[in-house]
Amino acid sequence: MEAQDFRKDFLEDIKADALATGEGSCASFVSSFARYLQESEYLMDFTSSYFEGTGKQNRKLRVDGYAYDEFDKTMTLIIADYDVSDDMRTLAKTQAGQLQNRLIYFIDNALNTQLHRNVEMSRPCSDLVDLLREKRKEIRKYQLLILTTAGISSTIKILESDDVDGVPSECQIWDIDRLFQLCGSDTGRHIIEINFKDHSEKGIPCLEASGTATDDFKSYLCIIPGIMLADIYDKYGSSLLEGNVRSFLSTKVAVNKKIRTTILQQPERFFAYNNGISATAMDVQIEHTEQGLFLVSAQDFQIINGGQTTASLSSARYNYKDKANLGAIFVQMKLTVIERTLEEDDATTLVQNISRSSNSQNKVSDADFFSTHPFHVQMERCSLRLGARGTGGLQFETKWFYERARGQYLQKQMRMSPSEKKKFLLQNPKDQLITKTDLAKVRNTWEGLPHIVSKGAQANFTEFAQKISDAWDKDEGLLFGDKYFQESVALCLVFRYTETMIPHQPWYQQGYRANIVTYSMAILHKLIQMQFHKKDLDLIGIWTRQNVPVAVQNVLIELSAYVYNKLTDPKRGVENVTQWCKREGCWSSVQNIEYKLPSEICDCLVGQESMRTVVRDAKADRRVEMDADAMTKVVEIPPAQWRNAMDFAASKQMITPEEHMALRIACQLPLKVPTPAQSKKLVALLGRLYEEGFKL
Repeated sequence: MEAQDFRKDFLEDIKADALATGEGSCASFVSSFARYLQESEYLMDFTSSYFEGTGKQNRKLRVDGYAYDEFDKTMTLIIADYDVSDDMRTLAKTQAGQLQNRLIYFIDNALNTQLHRNVEMSRPCSDLVDLLREKRKEIRKYQLLILTTAGISSTIKILESDDVDGVPSECQIWDIDRLFQLCGSDTGRHIIEINFKDHSEKGIPCLEASGTATDDFKSYLCIIPGIMLADIYDKYGSSLLEGNVRSFLSTKVAVNKKIRTTILQQPERFFAYNNGISATAMDVQIEHTEQGLFLVSAQDFQIINGGQTTASLSSARYNYKDKANLGAIFVQMKLTVIERTLEEDDATTLVQNISRSSNSQNKVSDADFFSTHPFHVQMERCSLRLGARGTGGLQFETKWFYERARGQYLQKQMRMSPSEKKKFLLQNPKDQLITKTDLAKVRNTWEGLPHIVSKGAQANFTEFAQKISDAWDKDEGLLFGDKYFQESVALCLVFRYTETMIPHQPWYQQGYRANIVTYSMAILHKLIQMQFHKKDLDLIGIWTRQNVPVAVQNVLIELSAYVYNKLTDPKRGVENVTQWCKREGCWSSVQNIEYKLPSEICDCLVGQESMRTVVRDAKADRRVEMDADAMTKVVEIPPAQWRNAMDFAASKQMITPEEHMALRIACQLPLKVPTPAQSKKLVALLGRLYEEGFKL
């Protein structure tokens, strides 16, 4: 796929989305662009919040959306430059400056005028104004994003941005070509490249950890000044932290009290007291000098351990109460440089293992949920295997594409010819793409957690990851087979119907759609459980038909109005609607809605006894599948390798008699084949042998 093809598809999707939702092309452009930036972890969250007006001194104000990172205290404000009437249009520096100023003037008016009284309370922009005023002393950086359909003028090398309300700011322009480059990268996310000479004359002194190098990585030991680490964090924020570390720390206290005490009272002992940080990079530049080796630059630099140390240093210096001097502080850093020859999944697994194994003040749990987690692998296998009924006149089955790793769906197309791409899109329509965050969103909604879903994609996914990881460990993933995937697709169909239905309702006022959707679906499920004992929505029926029953549609239409009124009730517990939706108290208030489900919905329900039978059958099918997987893994390994494994295990005295018997049979492949139970023992044994240093 070429950049021009991506642009064409992107803009066509926006038109289709705008037509379906009725929210306008510009709003769809911003939402779609932001969704890509969220998937690539450039944005941690996004809330649509359109406002355009005139402020003091007749200055034009404009904002289209925002995101606030609670962890690094960065406020991101977004403005759209949407105009597809001229494909050759170029955004000049003067125009970019005008757009930048509209955002700056909006912030100024929100903080220093009565703008909060002039914006309707029922609009999301009212929440944004409240949030800006509430977080005024907390915000440490303003990030201004200009999203444009134009090309970027070659005269724009850098867009200067003055402090806003005494707080540092930066302005970034994103055009569709830049988005294409991001989506088409191997990692599918925003890559951080750091030139350490920008922060120190020579860079960072380091030592190569001789003897530790492998075909997969090299290691370095570095000493990084506290000032430099804080400067880097101030510049790049929480995107500097590997995703799972950030997700973990965002639910904890970011600034560790003991670390802060050492910074303030005994900075010269920081090096001795602190565990330091661990980081990874995909590429580095090392310079040899008379004084030794210096780390000059690093590409795809990610802190995988030591997030609290990094955040604490920055916070102690910035906090107006502390104003700490970091001049005497130095931090040890273990840097693992991953070889570019390593496959993406293998590199991800390596980072995962380093992250799990590193020591830290607060250990990141094993529920880190990388794309290589067996749950995601299983969902991907289901999506590739299961065909869905064709709709809209299609005479063939289609697939629901599960995007296990970032950008998989788009990257597959980039390697295809036009005819191959056309065939792929017919089999895998874009409206049947499911990302990991989509799955987490619909599942947590149905589980009665709309307040968690309302906290944003990152916080919701963290909650989902923990639950799935625990459930997977409990029964080895027996619950997560074809039935689970099919039900998840059915929930996506219900969720997406509700998304497109709400904007067309007469009561809708262009705001809080995401909150209304999750709460409407959640209360629907709650009402079914309360009013129809031992019954539930027939999700497999929805999967089979590939549409939402009319009775369910009608109920959602009526319920969504009740939900909207409840979310925006003047008597709500928190004035800011967006923040109120994140509270469990909000969910409690929505559950008080009095609504009698119509009798017609009975035809859309299934009895719990039938459901239990289906679950039992699904588990049995999953056991057969897992048995086959284990046997396949075993027979793919040559007998000579199994003999090596048996010798290694015997030398370590780490096998049971049952495992020894299974190994003896595996050594006689293909004349003898281990049973499914023996194959599972062998696969588990291999895992233990790998941990002891054995390699096939």
